[in-house]
Amino acid sequence: MEIRRAKKDQWKEAAALALLLWPSHQKEELEEEFQALLQDPQAVLFLAWQGKEAVGFAQCGLRQDYVEGSASSPVGYLEGIYVRPDCRRQGLAWALLSRCEDWSREKGCREMGSDCSLENRDSQRFHLHSGFDEAGQIRCFIKALEG
Repeated sequence: MEIRRAKKDQWKEAAALALLLWPSHQKEELEEEFQALLQDPQAVLFLAWQGKEAVGFAQCGLRQDYVEGSASSPVGYLEGIYVRPDCRRQGLAWALLSRCEDWSREKGCREMGSDCSLENRDSQRFHLHSGFDEAGQIRCFIKALEG
């Protein structure tokens, strides 16, 4: 297993993995998002490889605005992390996170932020075991405006 920064032409591999993490999204939407992300100097994407196959990814970006619980800016923000179920329990998620942390430090960050849904217990355990402290819980709302 090897962790490498994604190349600009590896957006399809990343989007395929992201679709497993975020199945409510459309494939084309994620492909466009990752294609743009790989051009963005304020973001990074790492892929975990098993031979010639991508089996995990971590997406990290810089957030300049306030991040819940942070005391500095910018903050490296773990936007998404995923390892295929058949490749878990081998330290890949930790290794992906570690690369995101290194990148964030290189960009001048002193803190990392992240989030997960309230019902995602696996993600909560991962974050807590990876050294994150819970900064708060929120519920988000949306209302369509007529006119």
